[in-house]
Amino acid sequence: MNRLLLAATWLLVAIYTAMLTLRGSHDFSLVIDGIVGGACPLVAAALAWGNLRRAGPRRPEIAALASALTVFTLSNLLYLTLYARGVEYDFPGPPDFGFAAFYPVTVLAVGLAARRELNSRSGPDVWLDSALGALGSGAVLAVLLDSVFVSASGNPLGASFALFYPVSDLFLAALVVGVMTIQGRRPQPFWLFLLAGLAAFIVIDVMSAVSLLTNSYAPGGFTDALWAVGLALMATWTGARHREAEEIEHRPALLLPGLATVAGLGVLVAASVTDDQVSPLALTLAVLTQVAAGVRTLYAFRQLRRLADLRRQATTDDLTGLANRRAFYADAETRLRRQARGALFLLDLDRFKEVNDSLGHHVGDQLLIEISRRLSVLTRPGDLLARLGGDEFAMLVEGLDASGAGQLAETLRADIARPCTLEGIALRTDASIGLVLAPEHGDTLSLLLRRADIAMYQAKQARRGHQIYSGDSDDTGPMRLRVLQELHTALDQGQLTMHYQPKLDLGTGQVHHVEALVRWMHPERGLLYPDAFLGLAEDAGMMRRLNQVVLTEALDQAVLWRRSEHPLTIAVNLSASSLVDAELPHEIASMLAIRGLPPEVLEIEVTEEFLMADRDRTRHILARLRDLGIRIAVDDFGTGYSSLAYLRELPVDDLKLDRSFVFPMAEDPRAAALVFSTIELAHSLGLTMIAEGVEDEISLKALTDNGCDQAQGYFISRPLAAPALDAWLAARARAAQQTSLGT
Repeated sequence: MNRLLLAATWLLVAIYTAMLTLRGSHDFSLVIDGIVGGACPLVAAALAWGNLRRAGPRRPEIAALASALTVFTLSNLLYLTLYARGVEYDFPGPPDFGFAAFYPVTVLAVGLAARRELNSRSGPDVWLDSALGALGSGAVLAVLLDSVFVSASGNPLGASFALFYPVSDLFLAALVVGVMTIQGRRPQPFWLFLLAGLAAFIVIDVMSAVSLLTNSYAPGGFTDALWAVGLALMATWTGARHREAEEIEHRPALLLPGLATVAGLGVLVAASVTDDQVSPLALTLAVLTQVAAGVRTLYAFRQLRRLADLRRQATTDDLTGLANRRAFYADAETRLRRQARGALFLLDLDRFKEVNDSLGHHVGDQLLIEISRRLSVLTRPGDLLARLGGDEFAMLVEGLDASGAGQLAETLRADIARPCTLEGIALRTDASIGLVLAPEHGDTLSLLLRRADIAMYQAKQARRGHQIYSGDSDDTGPMRLRVLQELHTALDQGQLTMHYQPKLDLGTGQVHHVEALVRWMHPERGLLYPDAFLGLAEDAGMMRRLNQVVLTEALDQAVLWRRSEHPLTIAVNLSASSLVDAELPHEIASMLAIRGLPPEVLEIEVTEEFLMADRDRTRHILARLRDLGIRIAVDDFGTGYSSLAYLRELPVDDLKLDRSFVFPMAEDPRAAALVFSTIELAHSLGLTMIAEGVEDEISLKALTDNGCDQAQGYFISRPLAAPALDAWLAARARAAQQTSLGT
């Protein structure tokens, strides 16, 4: 149906054009001017309405243009009726107001199309450019038609209407050109139909303005066909296929407003240097052109400032204000191309994920801001510092050798390690730093970053703070990733298992307590001890999940032991990151309640480092655990070199003396003296003393003689799986029974 209407529209336009060309006189003809001429806009409007049915997302703009064509058609029919009946009226008459109404509706149609086509790229600049084009062209047009306007000085309304039509055409044409300019360099056929139709209107409206103001217009001239052609082109636009505009780097977006500004300025210059008087209308339009140009310039500056802000945001980390990964890559590549000598530092905060998980992302963000501030203070004006993402920072410092880079790495770590108070919580964090030197370790940024990453993970795994890349360990990164993935699988598939080391009661010789120690039954590498994977789990933020697995295994085993002849309490080591979780007491209470276990079956072991890191938060968490009836032990006591005041302030029950003091006591009297004095200290504070690392009978007897409460070590028993521990306990019970019977 639409194709038939399209063919009928253009056939009728061709017939009308041929009739106007072939007839000899300009007298009004009912057939040519009335019927055929009146049918042309009617069929064009019908074509536009017919295209509305399959318009899809173009429906609003096509409906608006179809409405505009309908307004033009009705106004044209009114004009032909009045003219055929010989009704005379001064210009502008009733039909002219209808013709004028055609333009705002058409502007609406083009605006809707521009909004849909350009999406977020459309803005006031398109409308400002269109207004500029119309005003500048109108000023020039007013100068060219100056004599006509002078002759029409008695009819100012008529002069305004006569100029309104072509100026409106110019505005619409400028609007379409502006959209095409922003959309793409290559003109789209979708817009060319509309632009060609407006061009036809511009020509005929300028010619009509002259004839209307001089009362010389008569219908039926050859040029009347331009209205029919223009309307047919606009109607064709409503059904034209269109494609997405091609993106281009260069868009001549300021060409149209530039030409319009020059045109308006030319009118003003001509008015000041020539003797001929320029009409007030032309001067007014020229002045308005310059005003619009000023507004357009201000808007352009605003756009440039916004683009500068967007560029800054695109290269700046929002949280810390440092350069981001994109900016670092671009700047570092430029510096490396200059073959500048220097050092690349890759910094990663230790256990940062646990800060986020335990204290919340808000505290984690504040910590990152504080660390970035400290790093910024230590950088020189020429250094490049960036946050690559998460808790990872990069720094490129030119002019450093290996010695200088190592010294700077120590300075950075020392400054990062200074405690800071965030949200009332005292936090202390460390960083692992990987170092590479340019050009010794590589001449491209990607290679240097990869090797710095390897060195950084070496430093993290060995807990040595910083590490300079060495070429013999390129497999460290891939190996670490593989082990990390295997650890995830181990947690999912239950490959982690528990071994239990008994604690001997030195007063009775009985075993009522054990310490749970995690092992990894690796499918390929066999039984792995904690040193092989705990550091990796901690760095990867997996400790909380691992601790939950450990607690689950240990408490499930406690249930079995309570049903046997040997009920045992179990001590579990939890990481510092888990122990700052405010939900931990509630979670442990739930786990105990589900299994029907009393709280005293569980003991939590913590290190001095945790106790001293955040004393207020520690007191709160431990107090909640103690309120549940869970015992608290200080593990590795004596290795923290911290104030003993926490033993008085914090709710702890047991002290576990580190093996570094117990192991040499058989041969070192001073070590023995330290152990014995520590036992007295613990008893004076009402605490139970547990000695770790008992490796021989001499140490065990000395501990017993000096009042130590419990002991554990390889001399007593290695850590054993639960079935093996049951067998060991049963063997001890039989041996004790035989000894009793023998006596």
